[in-house]
Formats: sequence, structure tokens, C-alpha cells
Amino acid sequence: METFKKKLVLSFISTFLIVTIFNLQVANAQEKQEITVLLDGYPVTFDVAPVLKDGTTLVPFRAIAEALNISVNWDNHTQTVIATDNKTNVKLQIGNKTAIKDNVPITLRVSPQMINQRTLIPLRFFSEAFNCDVDWNENTYTVKITSPPKEMFVTGFYALGDSQTSSWTNLFGKSYPEYTSGNTGYFSSIAFGWYSLDSNGNLLTKSRTGWQRPDGWEKVLDVISQFELKSEMVIHVTDGDNTVSNLLSSKEAIEKAISSIAEEAKTYDSVNLDFEGLGLNESKEDLVQTQQKFTEFVKLLRNRLDASKSITLTLHAPNSVYKGYDYKTLGEIADKIIVMAYDYGTKPEPEELVIQAIEQATKNVPKEKLLLGISIPNETEESFAVKIGLAKRFGLDGIAIWRLGLVKDEMWNVLKNSITPRR
Repeated sequence: METFKKKLVLSFISTFLIVTIFNLQVANAQEKQEITVLLDGYPVTFDVAPVLKDGTTLVPFRAIAEALNISVNWDNHTQTVIATDNKTNVKLQIGNKTAIKDNVPITLRVSPQMINQRTLIPLRFFSEAFNCDVDWNENTYTVKITSPPKEMFVTGFYALGDSQTSSWTNLFGKSYPEYTSGNTGYFSSIAFGWYSLDSNGNLLTKSRTGWQRPDGWEKVLDVISQFELKSEMVIHVTDGDNTVSNLLSSKEAIEKAISSIAEEAKTYDSVNLDFEGLGLNESKEDLVQTQQKFTEFVKLLRNRLDASKSITLTLHAPNSVYKGYDYKTLGEIADKIIVMAYDYGTKPEPEELVIQAIEQATKNVPKEKLLLGISIPNETEESFAVKIGLAKRFGLDGIAIWRLGLVKDEMWNVLKNSITPRR
């Protein structure tokens, strides 16, 4: 009997040790497991890796705050993080399990920690405090953060399509000439791709590239005004046959073009210049001249337009092969610039190149003037959400969608959950 008891005790001790060792191994594995944090589908980069402590993910406070466009300060005397946006104020203190949100104390599961000389804060609490949705995938050790809808300027390009890709139907939810409010609530302005120019400066309502003004165009303008949307007169020209280069090299052609645009613009709220293909494979000297000619055209148009009319420029991205655009000077003249961060050669458009385009543009143009151009044919529902998330993360003024007629139902849902259009 005594021997049996000893065996039972030894068995119990052995089981206890095995369980303890297993738990330690699991805990150690958890500490070593790399945690990925995705904000609106794209990773957040940290200089100190996130850690999992007692079921709570801790991350460096400044990186997550900057990604969410939240103003944040560090009080070294009290070792307190102070974060704020226009509506919410949050305070977190090292070693203190009580956080303060809008003067209301909230108990945390894990207090903020100092790790590797960086202040790490509870990710879920911080994100949810600023109205984000947070989801944790235990299998992949991935945190998915979805930022709340943000007020932004949203432009939709309206161009001639067919029965399957009708801009009218996609926008108004009915076949022409019937209409409802449809998807108008997702936009701030509609950019009408109805005009072009020839090398002599003649304003065209039907071009060789397929841009043309449809019959009944007046009704389109009337209907969007009912839904309080701004109208943009888009002039689209490409330089594949030197049309733009020849136009910008002739004073007579420039004068004719500007006079015609200024007169036609009386019907619209804004002018949107979409001069594409400038500066391909040019020498440094020729490139400077090309940039100066286009900039001078924009200046002349700015001076000729009625003061109530704004100017938007739809430009190739700074990291594209077309370098004929002086972003810095153009940013001083134009009211908005749409960065066409697409057509890089793969689908969906690579996030790294889109980010590069945004970073280069924001070095020369205030972010409050920049819209991220998104080409719908090149994106999926998921990648569309990522692109919008990048525009939000970098604090851009908004997005521009090419084009109405191609936006699918799933993408409308993405817009609904991501943006509140500014009117």
C-alpha cells in the first residue's frame, strides 16, 4: 500500500512538471511568435516589435498613433502618453492599469510597459478608444484594425461607357433617363470626361481617344446638382502623338485653348486638367522645359478663370515614367491634385509603389490638396480598401475613382465603411 502511494505521488509530481514545462514552452513560444498589426489591410511598422502579455497586445505608442493620424505627446516627468483627436482625449501612464478617456477612468487588463526603452501601450484599448474595430486572429497572431469612416473629398470620374459599364446607371441606380439618389451619397464631386483638345487648341467634345460628351449631357449636370454634388469639367489629352507637346509650344494654340476652356467652364464648378504622357524619356534639359510649359499653361488658365472656379490637376504619379510635371509649383497654383498612382504593371496595384508615390507627392504638395487616384479595373475589393486606408493613413484630402460604371457592389460597401464624403 505504501509503495502504491509513493507511485501515486510520483505520478502526480511528474504530471505537474510536464504540464508546467508545457505551459512554459507555450508561453515562451508566444513571446517569440511575431505579431502582425494590419491597419485597414496594410501592415503598421514598429521599431520595437509588438509583444503579447497576459492576452494583451502591446505596441509602441507613437507608431500606432501616427498610423491613425492621432496627435500624441509624451510627458517624461509623469511617464504619461497623452493622445487626442478632435473628439477624444486619452491618457496612459507607465505601470498604471487605470487609463483616462475623456476624464473617465478605465481599468486595463495590462498596464503600459517600458520595453527596450520604448513605451508600449495596449493596442486594443487605444484603437477602440478612437472608434476603431479590432480583431485578433490567434492562429496567425495577426491584429486587424479597421479605422472609422473619415470625412474626405471623393471625386468620381464619369465617362462614356456602354450598357454594361454605364456611368449613369452606376451613379444613379437606374437606366437613363430614370434616376434615384443611387450611389450619389458616396461622392463630393463628379468629374465629367467629356472634353479634349487638339494640337491647335480647339476644344473638342469628341476625341480620337474615345472621350466625348454624350447627348443629353445637360440632364446629367442637372441631376447631380439636385444631389448637391460639384461638377468638374475634365479636359483629357494624351501626348502619344505629340498633341500636348505641340499645343504647349504654340502661343496661338494656348490662347485658343484657354479661351475656350474658360468659356465652357462657366457651366461647371471646376476645371480638371488631365494632360497625360508628358516627359517620357526626355533629357534633363528638355524635361525642365516640358515642366515649365505645362506649368505656364496652368498659370494662364488660373488667371483667366472666374475666381469662383477651382482647378484640379490629374497627374501621373511622381514615381511614374512620365516626369513632365513640376509637382511643387503646380501645387502652389492648383486647388487639388489627383495623383494617378496606378498602371505600374501589376494588378492589384502594388502598395509599396502607391506609398512611394504618396510620399514623393507630399514632399512637394500640402497633403490637404492631394487626392489619391484609384483605378477600379486594377483593384479587388480588398485592395481597394487598402488604397483608401493608405489615403487616410497619410492624411490626404481624399480619393478619386476611375471610373463610374465599373464600381462593383462590394466596392460600394468598402466606400460606405471607409469614408464620409465632404460636401
